[in-house]
Amino acid sequence: MTLLRYAGGDGVASTPLLSFSFSLSTVLLLIFVLISIYLIANTIYNCFFHPLASFPGPKLAAATRLWYVSRLINGTLSREVRDLHHQYGHVVRVAPNELSYSSSKAWDDIYGFRHGKPEMAKDTPFYTNESQPPGILSAKREKHSLFRRLMSRGFSEAALREQEPLIQGYVDLLMRRLHENAGQGTNTIEIVSWFNYFTFDLIGDLAFGEPFGCLQTSSYHPWVKMIFDAIHLVAFKQALGYYPQLDRLVPYLVPKFLADRYKAHDDMTREKALRRKESKVDRADFVSNLIKPESNISDPELFGNSSTLIIAGSETTATVLSSVSWFLLQNPRVYAALVAEVRASFSCPADINLVNINQLKYMLACLNESLRLFPPVPSGLSRMVPEGGDWIDGQWVAGGTHVSVLQLAANTSAANFSHPLEFIPERWMDDPRFVGDDRAAMQPFSTGPRNCIGKNLAFLEMRLVLARLLWEFNLELVPGPKKKWDDARVFLIWEKNPLYVRLKPVVRT
Repeated sequence: MTLLRYAGGDGVASTPLLSFSFSLSTVLLLIFVLISIYLIANTIYNCFFHPLASFPGPKLAAATRLWYVSRLINGTLSREVRDLHHQYGHVVRVAPNELSYSSSKAWDDIYGFRHGKPEMAKDTPFYTNESQPPGILSAKREKHSLFRRLMSRGFSEAALREQEPLIQGYVDLLMRRLHENAGQGTNTIEIVSWFNYFTFDLIGDLAFGEPFGCLQTSSYHPWVKMIFDAIHLVAFKQALGYYPQLDRLVPYLVPKFLADRYKAHDDMTREKALRRKESKVDRADFVSNLIKPESNISDPELFGNSSTLIIAGSETTATVLSSVSWFLLQNPRVYAALVAEVRASFSCPADINLVNINQLKYMLACLNESLRLFPPVPSGLSRMVPEGGDWIDGQWVAGGTHVSVLQLAANTSAANFSHPLEFIPERWMDDPRFVGDDRAAMQPFSTGPRNCIGKNLAFLEMRLVLARLLWEFNLELVPGPKKKWDDARVFLIWEKNPLYVRLKPVVRT
């Protein structure tokens, strides 16, 4: 009904007004209905009409990124996606716009050299935040090439020969401390911590010219504790990176204690890196070329690379030493065979050096098998399919899709390896039982132009420590919690469980 209102007595009608009255509950209901319609429509599109709709995987993961994000934050994503690969095969849709792979062909297609084609760029939400300085792990192509060229000197064979006395010094110190602790009470130690003490002290010296003092004090340096907490925060930052609209809420969504530890880690990295830059030490270590004036590397870039070096250069090596100890002690036959090889090869600790450890073929097989079953970086390292799309493992994938190879899935796939869940080092020694294994499906140091430059150093550390450990001690697994040691959560890297081992010094006459 039109209501006419007259002003005064002049008899002239005012402009008609329409009168509407909505209650707050009506407005909220309307908003709820509109959001519901949008979510339902988006879910239907993602599941049935999206360019990735034909790829296998759970419908909930196809419908919403929340399936992926919740498992990422809980540390269960890698194991659950591995199980999906065992169910669906070499490719699984794990989010509306993300595919996970487990084949050797996918390794080449995603991470390999792409002559004449644009690279599959690193996925920014996965690796970093635009406000953070780039390190070698997250840098774009041109910067990555510069960082790699400058840092490669510290990882060359010549550098390893130069660094061997320093490395051997820390191996000696580790063995002395183990002997001291093995002589106390039940001879039981928590060996994961000791491997971490060793790798953090060594990497601290190689990167900054000074150790953290973990081996001397038999405890973690405060910075090392910060690093472990900072790794947990990475999962939150990765998760929030998929929702840029929540950027302003990050300070409220991330647990304060994690944010504080992350900032403390950054502050300590800056302090250590600047101290190394101002020192007069001249040696072929990890950052020697980065701190030269002619390198044109900014301080933030130095800090970013230093942080990457500390985490990637220590935690991953300690993980392999821990996992190989676990698998050896779970498999008495393999343990006995490796002990026999080590003790037959050397007459004294001084013989265990960079050159002589190359003769330990069975040890190398054991390390490779540990890398297969418990890869130091079990997560998929996400890349972005370039605009226009591309072929991956024989199938066309739309541009803008997040793609990765999940190491934990590739390494335990029955399509890639015979007896995939069993620890059998002989598969790496031309045993005819495993002639059909697709060894190229296992790439613990990645592949292509961005593969890990620290591979040779990592193997040197692992072989020296494991050889000395088995030459000097008999190891025995101490029963622990009912939970299996390798049943651990993943926040990009493993959250390792304690591993208790009884050490008995070898008596030689």
